Amino acid sequence: MPEAAEVAALMDAHGIAFQKIARVNWPEDYPECPNVMFRIAHSDTMLLLNYVVSETHVRAVAEHDGGRVWEDSCCEFFVEPFGDGLYYNFECNCGEKLLLACGEGRENRRLAPPDTMSAVSRCTTFGNRLFANSCASDTWQLSMVIPVSAFFLHPGARRLPDTIRANFYKCGDLLPTPHYLSWAPIDAPRPDFHRPDSFVPLSLRR
Repeated sequence: MPEAAEVAALMDAHGIAFQKIARVNWPEDYPECPNVMFRIAHSDTMLLLNYVVSETHVRAVAEHDGGRVWEDSCCEFFVEPFGDGLYYNFECNCGEKLLLACGEGRENRRLAPPDTMSAVSRCTTFGNRLFANSCASDTWQLSMVIPVSAFFLHPGARRLPDTIRANFYKCGDLLPTPHYLSWAPIDAPRPDFHRPDSFVPLSLRR
């Protein structure tokens, strides 16, 4: 299995194109729209993600995996992999801290065990460190490798299915300019990424 630090080069070599995360779903309250792109690749047993972000401020305050990473400069991937209503939220800040949980909705989500989160390889431009709000000097990147074992409420899964449902997000609740961007549109009165009705089918056919 490749490490996250190898993901961008692998995707470059295979010509995998970026898509924009640019939906401003609540423009009256949160008009901020940093430049965010992502790309995704896969094998039978893993998903590879690469995000590129340009924003005015960056923040990495969450100290541990499982922390409040959505308050930092954070890229998110919400996915329902097996068509049974259970979806996973992979949320990683620019300091390489990960939140991974699963459930059918926002409430009563089950947090992944520490060893499951540790098995998700991730790498950012800033590395594994903490810092408060600061001006971003340039664009930063996040890469992740998600093994099928990360879907911890589906312990019998040995390979990814041919189709998954997902959405991709960028947020930063406690940045000086908070924002809530999505790839596919969200129909909700206020910022809410826990909306599986907004997930879009993605083909993983070989």
